[in-house]
Amino acid sequence: MVNLVALQRPLLHGLMKMAGVRPYTVELEPGTAMNFWVPNETLDKPKKGQKPTVKASPTKPVVVLVHGFAAEGIVTWQFQIGALSKKYSVYVPDLLFFGGSATDKADRSPTLQAECLAAGLRKLGVERCTVVGFSYGGMVGFKLAELYPDMVRALVVSGSILAMTCSVSDETMERLGCGSSSELLLPSSVKGLKTLLSIAAHKKLYFPDRLHKDFLEVMFTNRKEREELLEGLVIDTKDPTIPKFPQRIHLLWGENDQIFQQELAHNMKEQLGENATFEGIKKAGHLVHLERPCVYNRCLKRFLASLPHEDGAQK
Repeated sequence: MVNLVALQRPLLHGLMKMAGVRPYTVELEPGTAMNFWVPNETLDKPKKGQKPTVKASPTKPVVVLVHGFAAEGIVTWQFQIGALSKKYSVYVPDLLFFGGSATDKADRSPTLQAECLAAGLRKLGVERCTVVGFSYGGMVGFKLAELYPDMVRALVVSGSILAMTCSVSDETMERLGCGSSSELLLPSSVKGLKTLLSIAAHKKLYFPDRLHKDFLEVMFTNRKEREELLEGLVIDTKDPTIPKFPQRIHLLWGENDQIFQQELAHNMKEQLGENATFEGIKKAGHLVHLERPCVYNRCLKRFLASLPHEDGAQK
């Protein structure tokens, strides 16, 4: 039987190309490669049977959209890419073990994800960017901003936290009635996926069981490695050190987020200091960018427009 989600992939890929981005795989080193969707104008038009090459650095301010744990980049950000691509050079990475990106390294930490993301962006000619991170991608975004302050000029985070401590992980899983983060975020059954969607979305979403089953087959690959990624998130520290971020950080939240509630976002804003701002979006849960994309895009574009102008897109 045909997998309906897999069948829709070529359509989504076509829509992304119309929106101005194309796939490109960056080999960071032997054994480690990361897939990106990059602006069309930065790649050449290869001859038949050849792969494209990077021909130019981006000419507009760069926005990097970093996905969460349940889906790869363009599935997560399908409603944002086209909305941003007119004014910005949009890059959408697939983190390691998502969307064809992989490594033979044993490390599964957000630090490795951030290091590989930075290396990949540099190979693509990106020197400066604003990072938009959702959920797991927000944690990677925080780490990227901490390690590479000269690269990350600003950060927008939705439904995420600075670090997943044991106490936060245990409290969250207990509140949601889940035994572990793997049980919640790596469902292996239609029932488990329905539970995840019911927690992540504010409004009840209805899809036939067939579509749930197809989504599980296509999106939840590399289960062993992803379980290790979740284990690598949790740090055994009650009060982690909060980095001193020089960047502006905007927390853009669904007000009904059940996974990382507004209270966590407000506490994080206080911890981050005067460079941090908070904005809530009503009638939206953890999947705020998918549930209310028009409102989310409007808020995001307003923040991006408020950033100081820099002479040249990459300076």
